[in-house]
Formats: sequence, structure tokens, C-alpha cells
Amino acid sequence: MKYFRGSYIFTIIALITAWFWSHHAHLGHEASCFFIIFVLSVLEISLSFDNAVINAAKLEKMSPLWQHRFLTWGIVIAVFGMRFLFPVLVVSIFSHLNFIKVVDMALNDADKYAHYLHISHPSIITFGGAFLLMLFLNYFFNPEKEVHWIKFLEHKFKLMGEVKAIGVIITLLVLFLTQNYVAPDIRYETLTSGIWGIAVYLLIDGISCALEKGSEKFNLKAQNCPANFNLKNTCFINFLYLELIDASFSLDGVLGAFALSKDIVIITLGLAIGAMFVRSLTIMLVEKKTLKNYIYLEHGAHYAIGALAILMFISSFHEVNEVVTGLVGLVFIIAAFVASVRSKKA
Repeated sequence: MKYFRGSYIFTIIALITAWFWSHHAHLGHEASCFFIIFVLSVLEISLSFDNAVINAAKLEKMSPLWQHRFLTWGIVIAVFGMRFLFPVLVVSIFSHLNFIKVVDMALNDADKYAHYLHISHPSIITFGGAFLLMLFLNYFFNPEKEVHWIKFLEHKFKLMGEVKAIGVIITLLVLFLTQNYVAPDIRYETLTSGIWGIAVYLLIDGISCALEKGSEKFNLKAQNCPANFNLKNTCFINFLYLELIDASFSLDGVLGAFALSKDIVIITLGLAIGAMFVRSLTIMLVEKKTLKNYIYLEHGAHYAIGALAILMFISSFHEVNEVVTGLVGLVFIIAAFVASVRSKKA
């Protein structure tokens, strides 16, 4: 209960805000707005459980201070940055409209904003798909990886990891393959977005690895992070890394949410409640050492990420139901959990 206290408080504040907004913008439809918020929050949690597992793996390497910042600063970035400002920014870039004008459109002309967001959908989703596919490949194509869940497959992945830049090559091949199915008039935008997804992943992951190796040279422990400049930088880069992962996960939910409502405030509040619970779940996984007790849980989460990345690429040219996305991830997580329990009993 203690892990979710902040989430419950946040939910109450969000619902109060939602009532005032719906009373102002949707007078007489407050109940339906509350229902949409509930559905969106549940959708966000179901889509992001694998996100919580990945976050926990990174947070274990960070100090308690930065774990706390992930819950405080991180939720502000997640709510207002990724679920409100980021879609607005993307619409502004791809529609060549003034940013302030798009904000005004989002708040006062929801139908028009939803139209522009729909046009930008392939580019947005391709960025997230490329970033997440790189995350999946980087985890399994690791020549130093020792623990394997699906052994016959992961041993082959490990051998393939000996080939330099194999993850980049595969992601580029998937990206170029999907361009055959994307509408010709938007191929340049989607291709550029995918390349940016790869570049951003390589940049953040590269800096993170460099700082971690630098810290190891000095034989410093992670709990000393606040007192050491180099480790502080490592924690900060890992924090950015987590926010980018969250951003990539949120893209599918943000875009899918417009099937339920075109009001960006209602969408933001609903997804924000879900995001807060996911963050609380992440802290619980870290403090209870869940990933150490259930050794294949991280594997399952990364398989779910790989599946999500492919589905995101597909959704750039063909609609994919969010329920399918959520169920695929859930199946991998449950299967990994069961396999972990069995391995403990063996």
C-alpha cells in the first residue's frame, strides 16, 4: 500500500481537475469524461507493465535520490512532457504550424487537432518503434549475457551479438522494409523519424555505458552517486534514458487514446494516472528485489518490447488494436513469471 500512496493522491487531484475541466468544456457530460479517464488509466497500466520491469532494471543501478526524482520530476515530464507537449510539438513540426497555434488548437478545436495528429501518426509511431527495437536487440544481442530464458533462441542471439552494430543493421532493415507499405507521400518523414529513433537510442545508451565504465575504473559503488560527479552524471543519463523509454511506450497509448476522446486534457489526465501507478509499481519492484527473485521477468519484458516495436512499425501503415498490443506484452510477462517460479523450485 505504501508504494501506491502517492498514486492514489495523484489520482484524486487528477479527478478533481477533470471535474472542473469537464464542467467547463463538456457541461452535462462529466460522468462520461470520468469513465474515459478510468478506461485510459487502465489501458496505460496494461500497456506499460513491461515498461515498469525495464525501468526497475535501470533504477536498481541508481541512488535513492534519483529513484525519488524519477517519481517526482519524472512524472511531471511523463504527464506534461510526453502526454501533452510532445504530441503538440510533433504536430507542429510535421504540419508546419506555429507551436502556440497548435496548443490553442488542442485545447479549443479538438477535431482539427486530432486530424493533424492522425496525419503525423506514422512518423510518431516509427520513431518509437525504432527506439524500442534497438532496446530489444541491444539486450539480447549481448555477447556477455549469461542468463537465458528461451535458451535455443537466446544462445543464437548471443552469437549474433559478436557482429558489431548488428542491432542497427536489423533495425534499419525493418525500417526500410516497412517503407514499402507506407503511403509514398509520407515515406520521407517516416524514414527520417525512424533514423532519429535509432540515433537517439545510440546517443543515450552510448553516453550511459561510457559513464558507467568510467565509474567502474574508480571502483565506486552506486550508492555513492550523489557525492560523486561521474556517478551523478551516470544517474542523470540513466534518468534521461528511462524518460525516453517511457516516451516510446507512451506514443502508442497517446495515439490510441484519441479513439476514446479528442479532448487532450481528458486524455492527458487519464494516461497520467496510469503512468503514476506504473512508476509506483517500478519502485516496488526495485525495493522488493523482484527482478533478482524472478530471473526471467526482465527477459519477458524485453520480448514484450520487441513485439511492441514490431506492432508499432506495422501500425505506421495498418491499424493495430491497442488491446492486441496490451495482451501480447501481458502474455510474455506472465510466461516469464511462471518460468521464474519454476526455476526457483527446481
